[in-house]
Amino acid sequence: MASPAAPSTVDDYIAAFPEDVRRILQNIRETIRRAAPLAKEKISYKMPTFALDKDIVHFGAFKTHIGLYPPVRDPNLQSRVLPYRGEKGNLRFPLDQPIPYDLIADIVQARAEAARGKTAGKRPRPPGVSLPSRG
Repeated sequence: MASPAAPSTVDDYIAAFPEDVRRILQNIRETIRRAAPLAKEKISYKMPTFALDKDIVHFGAFKTHIGLYPPVRDPNLQSRVLPYRGEKGNLRFPLDQPIPYDLIADIVQARAEAARGKTAGKRPRPPGVSLPSRG
């Protein structure tokens, strides 16, 4: 038996699920759009993905949960993601519990800022210090 074709759009991905799961996936999609309005949608790893200069978030529906990838590394979010952390650090939001859309928005905003170079361990230069010119 051949496996079903991979979805080519996020709409195709969402449409393949039962109505209750479609509603959750669409709400996650809208949450991500609001949190990172400049991010572009695509399918990557056969899942909905949002990207700026690089992928910032993937999400997917499974039998009992919604997965959010990649693992959250932001120290400011660790205590909030702990209840949802899977064995590899990716997040699992059980379908039989309320989905934490505010947490998803905060994760996406942090990743979008990191992708734009505003965070991700960059230290500001001390005042009066300039980079050497290339010449």
